[in-house]
Amino acid sequence: MQYFCLVLRLNADKMVESKILLNALKLYEIEVKAIEGNRVKVHNNFEIGIQANALFNLTNNGDEIAAFVDVDELCGFIMP
Repeated sequence: MQYFCLVLRLNADKMVESKILLNALKLYEIEVKAIEGNRVKVHNNFEIGIQANALFNLTNNGDEIAAFVDVDELCGFIMP
């Protein structure tokens, strides 16, 4: 239920990408710290920006790390 509520807080035009990302984070047991607009904050100052066409931009402390189209690869990269 918690993740469903978080999805609704994201912009409607990114709804599918948001569900994909939040489901993957839950599967990999990566805690969501906050959601601000189209950005999801997780541990170690990582932020994931949700873009169109299922593109996810990863930043850390404001520095761009990488762009991912595969959420499994993204989650594997940031796993604690």
